[in-house]
Amino acid sequence: MQPEAGRLGLVNGLRIGVMAVVLGLFSAVVIPLQLLALRFDWRLRRRLPRYWHKLALFCLGIRIHTHGTLDPRRPLMIAANHASWKDILVLGSLADVVFIAKTEVAAWPIFGTLARLQKTIFVVREEKRRTGDQVNEIAGRMADGEIVVLFPEGTTSDGNRVLSVKSSLFGAAAAALPKGVDDAVVHVQPVAIAYTRIQGMPMGRYHRPIAGWPGDVGMVSHLKGVLRAGALDVDVTFGEAVDFRQGDNRKSLATHVESRLRDMLLAHLRGRHRR
Repeated sequence: MQPEAGRLGLVNGLRIGVMAVVLGLFSAVVIPLQLLALRFDWRLRRRLPRYWHKLALFCLGIRIHTHGTLDPRRPLMIAANHASWKDILVLGSLADVVFIAKTEVAAWPIFGTLARLQKTIFVVREEKRRTGDQVNEIAGRMADGEIVVLFPEGTTSDGNRVLSVKSSLFGAAAAALPKGVDDAVVHVQPVAIAYTRIQGMPMGRYHRPIAGWPGDVGMVSHLKGVLRAGALDVDVTFGEAVDFRQGDNRKSLATHVESRLRDMLLAHLRGRHRR
């Protein structure tokens, strides 16, 4: 058994090494191009991250199964549950999106750099004097046709549940409504991300820490666990978008989104959703 385990470990190590080289070479080409696209505000800056995310998922062995479709209407905000940094790769591979993240993310090694390259909107929730500028940036990006991704739980979960959704975070949706236009609407689409299988087998609670990243586990050790696990399957469900208009209640919107996310997530975790 020990020689067999050693061979498997060697093969897995070689696989990880090859994939790291492939992703590194691709990044060496894409990152300078993305920097130019950001510098001159080319539309290309919105598309390039999607290709990088697709390759990163391939290298990590993460396979996506989609259910439903992205709403084609604009302005559009995606409200998704949040279990791990892998959610960024998953959603970023499916559409040209921009993320809202807490400002601390900008200082994270590697991930902070990648977030800046994707022109992530960083928010400081504790500083109310900056709230206006941050909301205006979100509104401006949505008005320009960009799809903004919000993780309304405000933090990562363990992947087994949806945490309470914070209604205050939907202030960006309200701000995106143009002033003085009575029939203006922002479309808010709930999207559930469920990590369901590992090596083709149903993922139980024992393996769930590989999918979720609550934050009390170091990034490096968690990444090693994901790489060692190999193939992961993730189900992404696009729910029906909610039309949010002037005068609508943010708490009602938050309650609806939380309910839909919970229903869609549990349907996959409990095996009730057919592929």
